[in-house]
Amino acid sequence: MYPIIGAIVVIVLLFLSNAIKVVREYERGVIFRLGRLVGAKGPGIFLIIPIVDKMVKVSLRTVTLDVPPQEVITKDNVSTQVNAVLFFRVVDPCAAIVEVQNYMEATRQIAMTTLRSILGGFELDQVLGEREKINMQLQQIVDEQTDPWGIKVKNMEIKDVKLPSDMQRAIARQAEAERDRRAKIINAEGELQAATKLGEAAAIIDRHPSAIQLRYLQTLNDISAENASTIVFPVPIDLLSWFKLDKKE
Repeated sequence: MYPIIGAIVVIVLLFLSNAIKVVREYERGVIFRLGRLVGAKGPGIFLIIPIVDKMVKVSLRTVTLDVPPQEVITKDNVSTQVNAVLFFRVVDPCAAIVEVQNYMEATRQIAMTTLRSILGGFELDQVLGEREKINMQLQQIVDEQTDPWGIKVKNMEIKDVKLPSDMQRAIARQAEAERDRRAKIINAEGELQAATKLGEAAAIIDRHPSAIQLRYLQTLNDISAENASTIVFPVPIDLLSWFKLDKKE
């Protein structure tokens, strides 16, 4: 009698251990009954029918997926290597299990092919300077393609762009030439402003001749402030005009 009771107890315990399932807050259990999809359960504790039901756990947390470096030929025929990072999460556990065999690998492959095709339509300067625009386009396209799998792509960003050494030198020369151009423009603008101010000062002195005398006195004050042995006697400009008149006569 006791062996039979013991066997029954063991069977009941095995049944309960296989029937009771617990999934965490960030997980869902996708239930298949005799091969047919029943639905997703969780979080918490629930019961399934042993042998008849099979459960597959799916995480709903955001996944950080590294996209390996891809050989990309840009629109202006520059060969470069580009890698990226993809952030996504499962929003429909049933679709993620039923619609695709391995949603993680499938998402990676979609991201790789999309990265090559999208960057092939941009020139190198755009890839280097318009990353935000390209990232938004990548995220939108990958999200549309993975939507039937119950996956939501939150963001996709380009991490690094590796250029050939000759292209790096060419970009450095271009940047140096651009800096020289800006320096010349700034210098020319400074010369123009200085010439404009000098013209305005000359016009003021022409209207007020006494201003030149004040300028003489200020210059003498500046010279006397230093330890100089030179003595300067200012000669009014008006006196020089008499010499010009004498020559004409």
